[in-house]
Amino acid sequence: MTQNAKEVFSRLELSLPAIALKYLPVPPEGIEKSEKKLAFCQFVAECQKTGKTFYVTKENDECYGKMSLGMIPKPPVTASGQAGFDFEVYKTQAACMKLYQNLPVLVEGAVNCVVFSPVTDCDFDPDLVVVFAEIRQAEIIMRATSYISGDLWESKSSPVISCAWMYAYPLISGKVNHITTGFYHGLRRRKIYEAGLRMISIPFNKIDEVVAALDQMPWTPIAFREDAESQAELKRRMNRWQEMAKALLCECDLR
Repeated sequence: MTQNAKEVFSRLELSLPAIALKYLPVPPEGIEKSEKKLAFCQFVAECQKTGKTFYVTKENDECYGKMSLGMIPKPPVTASGQAGFDFEVYKTQAACMKLYQNLPVLVEGAVNCVVFSPVTDCDFDPDLVVVFAEIRQAEIIMRATSYISGDLWESKSSPVISCAWMYAYPLISGKVNHITTGFYHGLRRRKIYEAGLRMISIPFNKIDEVVAALDQMPWTPIAFREDAESQAELKRRMNRWQEMAKALLCECDLR
């Protein structure tokens, strides 16, 4: 993680620190292993709360983040749909079992340790950067994901096992994924985050691009700036659209 990247994320003034994750086959050297037993999503919050860098293994995880990361196979009882049915999230076991047929899961056995670190202290190349943001900051970050590449914004998730979509799917797909806290069973039941935050997961192949975009793009687009100079420049550009429309024998109704 470059110093510039750290400074760019700091400029966002997030209420919760952005967290960098690293997936490893074997324990890292020089990093303390957590002694706590929590759900995987709680370790993200633990890193935000303590500001410490640490790693966990499947023995630390009391939920199914470890399944999403391929540390364990899909447990037959829950994969049968029984848990989702009993939690009243799905009408039938079959509906929940369908989810397990489609869950994004990393290659079994490839990841055995996960390092968590605040982005500001990260001294490794992250596999994932996870951000929790209020709408204003989230809009800036999401715009940065498409400012250079033109990539479309997509959101994929499910009512349960949201960890699969935020901690495995971005690495599998190479795409940024984003969800809203308060919608998802485990996060809500454990009361980890207040509802309404935008959770954005940025995979390794998009991190440099997002940082570059945040460095280059105006964080407040010209149409939302109220100073006279910006408004005059916007008017000039919009007048130019009309000139282009006449030259192309068409109309431009965008205002």
